[in-house]
Amino acid sequence: MQTSADRQDRHQYPAHWEADVVLRDGGTARIRPITVDDADRLVSFYEQVSDESKYYRFFAPYPRLSAKDVHRFTHHDFVDRVGLAATIGGEFIATVRYDRIGADGMPASAPADEAEVAFLVQDAHQGRGVASALLEHIAAVARERGIRRFAAEVLPANTKMIKVFTDAGYTQKRSFEDGVVRLEFDLEPTDRSLAVQRAREQRAEARSVRRLLAPGSVAVVGVGRAPGGVGRSVLGNIRDAGYAGALYAVNTLFPEDLGEVDGVPAHRSVRDIGGPVDLAVVAVPAEQVPAVVAECGEHGVQGLVVLSAGYAESGPEGRERQRALVRAARAYGMRIIGPNAFGIINTAPDVRLNASLAPEMPRPGRIGMFAQSGAIGIALLSRLHRRGGGVTGVTGVSTFVSAGNRADVSGNDVLQYWYDDPETDVVLMYLESIGNPRKFNRLARRTAAAKPLVVVQGTGTAPQGHAVRATRLPYATVSALLRQAGVIRVDTITELVDAGLLLARQPLPAGPRVAILGNSESLGVLTYDRCLAEGLRPARPVDLTTGASAQDFHRALAAALADGTNDAVVVTAIPAIGEASPGDAELAEALRSAAAAVPGKPVLVVHVELGGLAEALSAAASTAPGAGDRAPGLAERAAQATPAALTTPPEGTHLIPAYPAAERAVRALAEAVKYAGWRREAADPGKVPEYDDIDEKGAARLIGELLTRGEGLTIPDAETCELLGRYGVPVRRALPALSPGAAVEAARALGYPVALKATAPHLRHRADLGGVRLDLADEDQLLRAYTELTDLFGKPEELRPVVQGMAPRGVDTVVRAVIDPAAGAVLSFGLAGAASQLLGDMAHRLVPVTDREATSLVRSIRTAPLLFGWRGSTPVDTPALEELLLRVSRLVDDHPEVVAVTLEPVVVAPHGVSVLGATVRLAPPPARDDLGPRTLPAY
Repeated sequence: MQTSADRQDRHQYPAHWEADVVLRDGGTARIRPITVDDADRLVSFYEQVSDESKYYRFFAPYPRLSAKDVHRFTHHDFVDRVGLAATIGGEFIATVRYDRIGADGMPASAPADEAEVAFLVQDAHQGRGVASALLEHIAAVARERGIRRFAAEVLPANTKMIKVFTDAGYTQKRSFEDGVVRLEFDLEPTDRSLAVQRAREQRAEARSVRRLLAPGSVAVVGVGRAPGGVGRSVLGNIRDAGYAGALYAVNTLFPEDLGEVDGVPAHRSVRDIGGPVDLAVVAVPAEQVPAVVAECGEHGVQGLVVLSAGYAESGPEGRERQRALVRAARAYGMRIIGPNAFGIINTAPDVRLNASLAPEMPRPGRIGMFAQSGAIGIALLSRLHRRGGGVTGVTGVSTFVSAGNRADVSGNDVLQYWYDDPETDVVLMYLESIGNPRKFNRLARRTAAAKPLVVVQGTGTAPQGHAVRATRLPYATVSALLRQAGVIRVDTITELVDAGLLLARQPLPAGPRVAILGNSESLGVLTYDRCLAEGLRPARPVDLTTGASAQDFHRALAAALADGTNDAVVVTAIPAIGEASPGDAELAEALRSAAAAVPGKPVLVVHVELGGLAEALSAAASTAPGAGDRAPGLAERAAQATPAALTTPPEGTHLIPAYPAAERAVRALAEAVKYAGWRREAADPGKVPEYDDIDEKGAARLIGELLTRGEGLTIPDAETCELLGRYGVPVRRALPALSPGAAVEAARALGYPVALKATAPHLRHRADLGGVRLDLADEDQLLRAYTELTDLFGKPEELRPVVQGMAPRGVDTVVRAVIDPAAGAVLSFGLAGAASQLLGDMAHRLVPVTDREATSLVRSIRTAPLLFGWRGSTPVDTPALEELLLRVSRLVDDHPEVVAVTLEPVVVAPHGVSVLGATVRLAPPPARDDLGPRTLPAY
């Protein structure tokens, strides 16, 4: 008897086609290949499709599927005939299939590269973006199987399906014949199709997070019968924050006659709740979570916040428990924050949700905060709301997410939400690890172009419980790539908050010019020195003397802001003595009113032992009751919390951040200056140039031939030179010289003067060890050098000597490109030798590199002055160097099989560049990359 596996025609089940996706409304679905075991699911699915949808699919009334139809739609060879289904709860909600056809429109096999494609979406799920997601995935499958073009026939009345095809962004042709619209479109991704795909990804993932952060109803599962415990505490936090939606307490051990807990309706099961539940906060032991997930899924809950511990952070058994949790939740279309999460907060007045372990609701504001660690989350909330003795809490929080193990919802998802969230102006993130650096970099670049993104990055070692893609890039390289994406990269939580508070309520500086004024000459000088150390351009400090009044501060600040030679102002203040000295509130109001008159420049205050000034600056423009009085502490605000008491200051009000130390204020300002510069440059990122002499097809043929020799290989020198030559990167010939006679013959072929080099691994590129002899003008010098090398280092077979023609003198550099499995393709540049090897002075850019990025790459290393005439030396040909970088970038971008390129040394002369050594490594490209269809991380 045949088994299911036996009945699959030609190929094994392609498990790598399985994927979880986020739909337009924020729910999730699973996409997978259809197999022979899906017959009953297919029949059940078809029975739930309306007659109209069936008519649109088959162009005729088609009430039910015949046995022959079921066989056809479930038996696939996964090459010429492929079917995919979108499922929720294990049941089909939509299907798509393609059949390869020849030029005559009949079934065919490779090399035919066209296929007919058709969809069917259950009516209840139409409008959720299911067909668009299926199209992305079936197109990726088709490309993998050698299909380059889809054809679809659609009835003119089926406008929804026509829109799915036309909106996808592919290059297409459209015709009308016999009452049917025929669409043909190429499957090669285009700039427009990628833009469409990523816009849909952003909207879907943002919507999925919005459903978690702004639920209409919340159930806390695991509320203890007695006071205390996690569940009971979270229930109290939600209630005390004034949550605007319906709230329920759930515990299977509640007595049947129990109606309320702490004034909240009580139920023994989520199933017993009469109304809908949008969010469930799960606080039960890990072994009880699967039953809770099933209850929630069956009740239609949209998302879960799992506070329970005992998952991947506890070891291998917990890691498998975590995988099962994610699979179960996604099967019901639910997303998860956690497990082992601290919780979420949304301070919006129409939500007011504190579904976290934080006992006090933060003050509303414009900062979005993400932390993977609960302890770090507590520290961040505390720092933001501290009054006096530290950074003033000049603004509050819009939303807060502490994701714990981030098994599902990650920092990438929350970034998608914050990107267009009108309530969030600044994003602060503490990332212990980055699960998908390539995607994070892409999202960070887009977010940073709209609003500041400040990140503290972990040390590179992922905590237990975090699923992280393996990366071969050094931690410093990943950090550098984040900075190039516009991320404000800081090292500590203190710096995170310092920068965030400045950016939340002050305009970006137009440049690095800083005015300094205050009532302490020594503090002004200290601030001046710190500005110089941070690369700013400070003016001489203006000393108002210790007897300065509030009006003196007002006049001096107004003058500094009006001065066109200043881009920012730092005010320093120390306690004054005497009856005329200003009070804290008076000084704060003087500074605020002066800053309000010229709102286009940032103002910072460095205060020493003026705790009241920090609070007064925070409250100077507040509309909250009693704003002129002492600002209440966090505990007091929580006790008195009402919507009125937590009113955010009016839009456009520039609250002035105050810092207890000059170095902290100046460091925050320096980060703002660099970020503002990045924003200006990001407005014109440059372009990836085209070169007419690049032979992309010839390179592809050569790579294909070379890969037939093995899965991953460093290609021989001759083929390396040929491949690079097809991209306009010539490599100077180096001929082997395994004997003195062979060296002489090589020199005659190349022409004197020549260089003699040992290429053994321990001597390669090590001129400092004596393994290189340069400027050998004739045969006698060559033979003498050959003898010296062999006497010094051993036999020629060990040295592997080569003879190479001399290149023009210049600066030795190194160019590298590598395909990292996590970050993607990275291009690196530095000076050869100690600068890059010992000091790590290398700069990096993500591929493809634009012309502007190539220019900045050359200038980003610390030793760049050596290229531009340092100490009277002759400047070298940096435009030729930049062109070389762009050509290498194109090679790696055009051919993902090129996984590593090293050009060393590249001698940059006053006129032209010479590549003296090159290695290239090839490997089969990954089946899916960042250009592929939208997917959630696999579990």
